[in-house]
Amino acid sequence: MRNGTSPLISVINPNSNEAVTRGLEEALACFSFENGPRIACSTLAQGPFGIETQADADEVVTPLRRLVEKDNASSAFVIACYSDPGLHSCREASSRPVFGIAECAVLTALARAERFGVIAISARSMRRHLRYLRQMGLTQRFAGERPLGMSVAETASGEGTLVRMVQVGEKLRDHDGADAVIMGCAGMAPHRRPLEDALGVPVIDPTQAAVAMAIGAIAAM
Repeated sequence: MRNGTSPLISVINPNSNEAVTRGLEEALACFSFENGPRIACSTLAQGPFGIETQADADEVVTPLRRLVEKDNASSAFVIACYSDPGLHSCREASSRPVFGIAECAVLTALARAERFGVIAISARSMRRHLRYLRQMGLTQRFAGERPLGMSVAETASGEGTLVRMVQVGEKLRDHDGADAVIMGCAGMAPHRRPLEDALGVPVIDPTQAAVAMAIGAIAAM
């Protein structure tokens, strides 16, 4: 890269669950290549163990902004929570690009399929996700969203998670008409490849989508 220094992409897990962060590191290993940007995943210690409600998402906005604002080493930031908490506040706090994984996942899905569906962790997160899609003006290409009925922690390390994700993904594909499926939680990252193999349609990991965009933005600088 320029001046012989590899740029740094900071991937921030806004919840305090280290298992989610480890899953992100594994999912992002495919983006490590010679002379490419460095990717560092970190955990927001002040965050809740899992961001599952609007109150949880609101709680992390200020500490996320402070973290981005004081970081002079990173060339780009990724907020690794499907609610995109603090996205606009963090963009306001830095001149460097800040990516939200939900926004990037939806944009990636639109490039892969006519209609997309979302696997949510729980029913109570679906209203929040739908509100976001309405704000983006993309509900016409939204096939639907279905919940796993699990917590963030369970999606990251719980037994039977993949089986349940396949069941929900099949309903999105067969009943809702989804041509691509978005995993609606960063904690689902370890399951992308086997889920895609089972469903036979593109499965979008939102953090991978955001990091891919961050790499593109850095390369164009």
